[in-house]
Amino acid sequence: MKWIFSIALVLLLSQGYAQENSNPYDVHVSTRAIDGRIQIDASYTVPINICSAFAFITAYEGAKNIPGILESKVISRSGNKVRVYRVIEEQILFFPIELKSTIEYTEVPNRLVAFEQISGDTKYYKGSWKLLPDKDATIFRYEALVEPHTLIPSSIIEYFMKNNLRERFELMAQKARENKSPTTMACK
Repeated sequence: MKWIFSIALVLLLSQGYAQENSNPYDVHVSTRAIDGRIQIDASYTVPINICSAFAFITAYEGAKNIPGILESKVISRSGNKVRVYRVIEEQILFFPIELKSTIEYTEVPNRLVAFEQISGDTKYYKGSWKLLPDKDATIFRYEALVEPHTLIPSSIIEYFMKNNLRERFELMAQKARENKSPTTMACK
């Protein structure tokens, strides 16, 4: 009986170690329901400079390389404001749900990209990407508030979003690292 307990303990500890090592970008995701809306807070760290991070996060049409984003097209650009048409697909209760939206991004070079849905299939979507220098890396911090336009309870949507978002942010971190410019870009 003791050996079963010992094996179980070793397996449990090795699983924790494997999970810890499988998060090389220090990805954190939390969601919570607030008055019918879902608050999403996420972050990850990538060993690239702030200029490369900003270039990555503002490559709106390149977002099509992230699972779940079916289409992403810049429809207008004026000063530091960019409007993007996006089509995403979410899996809720094993059913694919396609959401279309037009989002306006406001860029503050090398620091912040704020966004707000102008029109679309969700009732409300607003948030920001903040970029924070951290030694030889950049911390990407994502904050958003989403109000789905659906009859599905927000607690169920929150559960599926949290599980899908973690994987997407991990993939984004990996893509940011892969897409880093070999030469250091001059910061504005």
